[in-house]
Amino acid sequence: METKTFSVAPNYKHTQFSYLVLFVTLAVFALFAWVHITSSAEPESTDSGPNFAITFLMALILFILASLVSLQVIIDGKYLRIKFSFGIYQKKFLLDDIMAAKTVKNHWHYGWGIRKWLWPKMLIYNVSGFDAVEIQLKNGKTYRIGTDEPKKLEQTILQSIK
Repeated sequence: METKTFSVAPNYKHTQFSYLVLFVTLAVFALFAWVHITSSAEPESTDSGPNFAITFLMALILFILASLVSLQVIIDGKYLRIKFSFGIYQKKFLLDDIMAAKTVKNHWHYGWGIRKWLWPKMLIYNVSGFDAVEIQLKNGKTYRIGTDEPKKLEQTILQSIK
């Protein structure tokens, strides 16, 4: 007997880009390239040569910056999923576990990226701007998902958890 699998089309799929983080990533890349080229042009001495630790650190910083350029939010039949850039960080929430959702404005000091706040106690996922949707899970945990279309995301979550 043949088993067929059907993929559920997403109810909501949106990617928010942070052009500021993209610009900073490119500027840091240019700076690191300049440092690497100028240090390679120095005359050889007993202490010179490739410094793999510094090169690795530069690559790691660029990788982390590049991973925060975009945030994708997907809602399908079972999960609310978030993914930063090329997927180095992903999180999924079971829609049955979401108790409430509301549109909120983040304070400027909440910052961008992945943040844990103790007062109010919550995790924030954001790449740009101050608009977000706050979801409360049945286990009492609170999360904020940054978006540039908060009303549409809020409505889709509320419709999906009915």
